[in-house]
Amino acid sequence: MRRGILPIVGLTVADVARVACPRKPIEVAPRIDVFRRRAVGRRIVDVRRAGKRVLVVLDTDDAIVFEPRMTGLVLIADPPDATYLRIRIGLEPDAGGGETPRELWFWDRRGLGNVRLLSATEQAAAFGPPRLGPDALSITLDELRAHLCQSRRPIKVALLDQRALAGVGNLYASEMLHRAAIHPARPCDRLRAGQWSRLHAALGEVLREAIAHEGSTLSDGTYRNALNQAGGYQNCHRVYDRENEPCPACRTARIRRIVQAQRATFFCPKCQRAPR
Repeated sequence: MRRGILPIVGLTVADVARVACPRKPIEVAPRIDVFRRRAVGRRIVDVRRAGKRVLVVLDTDDAIVFEPRMTGLVLIADPPDATYLRIRIGLEPDAGGGETPRELWFWDRRGLGNVRLLSATEQAAAFGPPRLGPDALSITLDELRAHLCQSRRPIKVALLDQRALAGVGNLYASEMLHRAAIHPARPCDRLRAGQWSRLHAALGEVLREAIAHEGSTLSDGTYRNALNQAGGYQNCHRVYDRENEPCPACRTARIRRIVQAQRATFFCPKCQRAPR
């Protein structure tokens, strides 16, 4: 999502408006008139990521923070439909002209996301420790072990704890654990050194591949990239949403589905042996 909206860097915010939506309203803070007063006329200098959030950084060091959660999309193309539009940000082109985005949209089908304008101080408080752990794309092996190895929680559940490790979603946790040959129910404090090493390698591999394929668009079609196009990583899934299909690694066992912390988990019972 971050990579898709990078073309807005260098543009100026011309307007910020809530879009009339018949669905559940989302949180927008501060109040829209205050939001507009602080953002309009400011130049966009960067697009960053804090865990699963996208930060559009202004030349005042304020940042427009989009938190998509389950079904939110940040778009520079026309949205899937107008029903679930929440926020429109008008953009002015840079002095060089040319083809640049004219609008930035936040679209959210279920209304679980939020949009906030935060100062630099508020960003540090919201996205620094202990609120947010090290980023999954840059965490070291030693940091990964230090943050999780004393927990008695199942490793799949622990991977989703953004306070311990930022940026891992449910789908990708299943894929990482299959690649690392670790059962999702194994307690963190029972992982061996070699398993931690494999998991650390799988973290980076899966996330970088998913970024290269612009995410996963599942059967509900909800996820789209910033240009309102389907992602491609769903075609690379080894286990997620593949219940009862043959495991692509061992080719003998079939993928199973269990529920952990109210989230679906997929794994191979042969490649990922259950803890004893």
